[in-house]
Amino acid sequence: MKFIHSVLSASIVFACTTHAAPTEKSLQFQDIFDFRYAQNTVLSDNGQVLSFSAKPYRGNSEGLVYDLTSNQLIASVPRGAKPLINQSATWVTFTQQPSLLDKETASKKEKKTLPKNLVLVNTQTKQQQEFTDIVDYQVSDDGNWLAYREKNKAEKTTDPKNSTQPSIQADKKDPLHTLVIVNLNDENTLRIEHVGNYALSPKSKGVLLNQRSEDGSKNRISFIELNNAKQHILFDEPGITISSSAWHPDGNLVAFYQGNYVNNDPLRRDYQLTLWDADNNSTHIIDNPDGWFNGKSANIEWSQDGERLYFENRPELQSKVDEPKYHDQASLTDFNTIRAQKGLKIWHNTDPEIKPREVKTWEKTDKQRHYQAVYHVNGQRVSQLTDEQVPNLTLNTEAPFLLASNDLPYLKQIMYKGFYQDYYAVQVATGAKQLIVKESPFKPSLSPTGTHAVYFANSQVWLKDLHKQKISPLTAAVREAIFADDKHDYPQPQSGYGFAGWQLDGSVVYVYSKYDIWAFDINTQKATRLTQGRETNTKYRVVQLDDKKVGFTKNETLILKAHNLENKQTHIATLALANDTLTTVLAAQARFDVVKKAKNADKVIFTKQTYQQFPDYWQSNLSFETPKQITDLNPQVSQFAWGQQPELVKYKGYNGEDLQGVLIKPAGYKKGDKVPVVIYFYRYMSQRMYDFPKMELNHRPNFPMFTSNGYALFLPDIRFEIGHPGPSSTQTMINAAQKLIDIGVAHPDKIGLQGHSWAGYQSAFMVTQTDMFKAVVSGAPVSNMTSAYSGIRLKSGLARQFQYETGQSRIGKSLVEAPELYIENSPVFFADQVNTPILIMFGDKDGAVPWQEGIQYYLALRRHNKDAIFLQYEGEPHHLKQFPNQLDFSIRMMEYFDHHLKGKPAANWIKQGEAYIAE
Repeated sequence: MKFIHSVLSASIVFACTTHAAPTEKSLQFQDIFDFRYAQNTVLSDNGQVLSFSAKPYRGNSEGLVYDLTSNQLIASVPRGAKPLINQSATWVTFTQQPSLLDKETASKKEKKTLPKNLVLVNTQTKQQQEFTDIVDYQVSDDGNWLAYREKNKAEKTTDPKNSTQPSIQADKKDPLHTLVIVNLNDENTLRIEHVGNYALSPKSKGVLLNQRSEDGSKNRISFIELNNAKQHILFDEPGITISSSAWHPDGNLVAFYQGNYVNNDPLRRDYQLTLWDADNNSTHIIDNPDGWFNGKSANIEWSQDGERLYFENRPELQSKVDEPKYHDQASLTDFNTIRAQKGLKIWHNTDPEIKPREVKTWEKTDKQRHYQAVYHVNGQRVSQLTDEQVPNLTLNTEAPFLLASNDLPYLKQIMYKGFYQDYYAVQVATGAKQLIVKESPFKPSLSPTGTHAVYFANSQVWLKDLHKQKISPLTAAVREAIFADDKHDYPQPQSGYGFAGWQLDGSVVYVYSKYDIWAFDINTQKATRLTQGRETNTKYRVVQLDDKKVGFTKNETLILKAHNLENKQTHIATLALANDTLTTVLAAQARFDVVKKAKNADKVIFTKQTYQQFPDYWQSNLSFETPKQITDLNPQVSQFAWGQQPELVKYKGYNGEDLQGVLIKPAGYKKGDKVPVVIYFYRYMSQRMYDFPKMELNHRPNFPMFTSNGYALFLPDIRFEIGHPGPSSTQTMINAAQKLIDIGVAHPDKIGLQGHSWAGYQSAFMVTQTDMFKAVVSGAPVSNMTSAYSGIRLKSGLARQFQYETGQSRIGKSLVEAPELYIENSPVFFADQVNTPILIMFGDKDGAVPWQEGIQYYLALRRHNKDAIFLQYEGEPHHLKQFPNQLDFSIRMMEYFDHHLKGKPAANWIKQGEAYIAE
């Protein structure tokens, strides 16, 4: 790779490469299996070590470790996954997964017993150590100690049948294992039997652990010193247990929840939050506010300075009601006992949520719902941050003020209006709350000092002084900028472009317009434009790499993503806040993304990609000088006829608006060739101009599979008219397809459509209005808006009405208000007008679109003797998840287009289907 240093700017321009060797071969489905992607990427705090798991689409992962000083691969771990790097970067750890063959040949029961190993890579010596059949593990920050549990190797200590103590049964999800503590310097080992929860001190002080006997009679919580293996018993009583624990960042103070199995109802068991000081062997119980307790699933987390301990609690629950059961002859005819066995859910009009949503909310949220509290170590006091009136919180353990919200008053209107919340500022020191805005669909931004907040409403940004409860229009005076989304085409409030953050002292808020980043002085409300995106049609956005960041300092240099809305290139720039200097540092006909920054070093990891170039990892300093490529995960790309470099095609939307689409011509294309085209779409697609195609098989076409095998692929932008989403998207698509014909690329009789979900609906509707397309593959389409309107999204339990009145389906009115619009936009009512062969695909466990919608359309088409095939994938959700089904659908999609667009002989399933045969 060559670097060209521009004399015009400080940017580094990357030369793009293309693949056009005559020896290239067509991509086949088997080839897709081998493409690898980085998963669970971690960068050491000192910026010297990079690690990830290279996961092929079909095959075994490989754990990789790179020394960034030498820019070399230093270790490879077969089947290595989920890497972690300890704080001193002396070790990289991997969980070694069972092989794909072992998993695929094992029974459902056997899969649960397949062993997982632990592999440690020494970053200095490059040596590897393996520990077999582990459950979990922890490594100390300094890299001197390892603690892990072996799977199912703890033996019973007592026989509950012979025990003199009353049996105290542990929860089924709390199995015991042998804990192994290893000194990684001399490999000395200490083994402790029957261990549940444990926590290794980050500073090598010791290990907190919970040992349990089978009948609970010998349960205890203890601490083992690492330097002498001395064990201190902290609590010793029948049934005692630990649910979770966390060491103070300095490593000598540990917080944990202790409970007791004597209460055999885990949902109502009280776990006391406990602090134990390992230096002076002192214990402190943190009391909850009256009426509150800590549940088993409560989380716990320290602030980075160790001054605050964030924990979760919940109001005391009512006692569990024991329903009567049949126990004698009389109970068989007792009304109360009989009715207690009923299966019934009562749907009432006053319910805040419809029953399916209420059930989902209970199962996923309310059953284990906890509220956020914090313990201030120095003041030894608790602040309750959320409660039943304000239940939701965005937690940042480093921020003095936090954003909280309450959606409870608006649960009922979700059904037709969408999602709204009241937002509050919460002071961490006291738990005091101040209202920011009521019934807002948009998330505000809160200043670090808690004095001000900004939010979007009525097409502009508003500033609120939280002390005075006074609001003012912050962006009203900035006439030259667009702060409201000008591409908004939904029947709901227009959204803004969001916020970049605040100055740490709260004096400045950074607001996004369509193109630029603006700095607003909170006191004077003076606006300063920090970027020049409007002039070049470039959208600048801050790259947020630290989720604990509270605010920007005045001398900070920000990393920006610069996406050009015209040519679709994405560059990287830096913005120096000290003097508002904007510098483009990475630029090419490509897309760049910064993915990691070292916590304590001048090191960033970024990717560069195009349609033909895989997004491998590169490293650089924060000035992005002399970047170096680190990985080469998929060198086989050069072996294939991948397709030509994408190009942008301009055409008109339904209303004359200028739109763009990405055209990828097939490999070997020559000017003047008229080729078959597959159009894949959803809403906006042109931003994918420089994206390397996702090498997987799913509900969408694999792009290189088509462009490598004689097809052109087109990815158009679609815009919609509220009330008429079907006709407006159809006209837009006709305009786009006609443009491909006009420029001489598309054969007019060989254009196909493929879309899924919302695009599945669009494609299903389009063929009722035009015969321009010669074959359609429609995945999970709504076909009848009148029936779908009052359906249920089974995965979330939500009513579908809001999708039509305010959401994606864009009708804008209720079914009662405008039945004609629901009919006008429903393909099932125009099935007799379809002359295009259509392949409909659904999973029969679809949790987003009722799969009966596909049946309705298929039956309507069948009734009128249309060329329609319906693929029902058993047990599949909205997107295919099972590999055999992903592969099968991808092959059938290609066969379908090959027949209808290329004229190849039809596969038997296309000609005559497949008869059902019971196994």
